[in-house]
Amino acid sequence: MKVDVLLKDITEMKVDAVVNAANRLLTGGGGVDGAIHRAAGEGLNKACARLGGCETGDAKITKGFKLPAKYIIHTVGPIWKGGGSNEETQLKNCYLSSLSEAVLNGVKSIAFPAISCGAYGFPHERAAAIAVNTVMGFLKRNDDIEKVYFVLVDENLFKIYCAALYDYEVNNA
Repeated sequence: MKVDVLLKDITEMKVDAVVNAANRLLTGGGGVDGAIHRAAGEGLNKACARLGGCETGDAKITKGFKLPAKYIIHTVGPIWKGGGSNEETQLKNCYLSSLSEAVLNGVKSIAFPAISCGAYGFPHERAAAIAVNTVMGFLKRNDDIEKVYFVLVDENLFKIYCAALYDYEVNNA
């Protein structure tokens, strides 16, 4: 299968690219963003400073620095405001922008966190369904990427993403 869900620390993934659930300034913060910045080292902060930030739904790429991954793709997820502020489309765009950036840079394997599911407050089941449906749809149209991982550190999120992948497979068999 081209897509897998793992209960693991994304900073330890030996893939071509890991996706960072970044803030708009790309400065590092809490959650996945902070963990990636700490693990990658000071070089990442300097590289991100040169990128001039990133808009919600867009993606930018840097080297992986001290991570096992060759690249870090930074994407800014939407802050959940109740669902009436285009949050679902913005979240979908995070995945599409990240995957497009991956293809442009020859990435064959990529690991995603649960974008917007931490401090940004996106409802977990909805976020997982958007993530899985968007990634699977992209993979149907593009065979450049060979392996996609959803990497979660939270056991509850892991179960939710597993269920979303299962639902997708059942409904699209």
